[in-house]
Amino acid sequence: FQHLFQFCTVDLSSFYFDIRKDALYCDPVDSPVRSACIYTIDLVYKRLVTWLAPILPFTMEEVWLSRFQEEEVSIHLEDFPETPASWLDDELEQKWEVIRSVRSLVTAAIEIERQEKNIGSSLEASVIINFKDTHIMQIVESVDLSEICITSDIEIKLCEELPVGMDPYGDRLAKVEIVKAKGNKCNRCWKYSQTCSEVFGKPLCPRCALVLDNL
Repeated sequence: FQHLFQFCTVDLSSFYFDIRKDALYCDPVDSPVRSACIYTIDLVYKRLVTWLAPILPFTMEEVWLSRFQEEEVSIHLEDFPETPASWLDDELEQKWEVIRSVRSLVTAAIEIERQEKNIGSSLEASVIINFKDTHIMQIVESVDLSEICITSDIEIKLCEELPVGMDPYGDRLAKVEIVKAKGNKCNRCWKYSQTCSEVFGKPLCPRCALVLDNL
């Protein structure tokens, strides 16, 4: 139960769901990212409900029937879904441990700016990260770090010599700078963009404008 609880609160709620809300709500309906997210959530849902059924029998029955009302099949007649062995990927796990550690540095820096009332939400932040280690920089550049950190913009730089007093990352150093995002706030996704256009009298970023234009 503790492992499942940790997975739900830390990996799902505070990380995956927090990041993927933007794609679910704001991406086009046929977006590959959105489709992949829905597929992933479906796989997670089926496993969580069946795994928790012996512990929370009545609650999981209600959760299951709320989705499969017409079938009227009890969760307690379902087997645990088989999980492919290929899902255990140590290299991928190590990569995301690095990304999550960098995200923690950014989140901490944003929180300081919020406490000082320089910004409100994280979407008001434009982040500049200076890395000394090229390997870590390459890992971070392989993903959309701005999306993962829930900011409007992130600039990644390589700096051979970092100033003293920077945030430690393991045995390496990274410098995180937070400045207020430039441009206008999109009325749909709330990200700041310097290329907003007016649609129905409201500023929209290019992505959101395209989505509404294709409805």
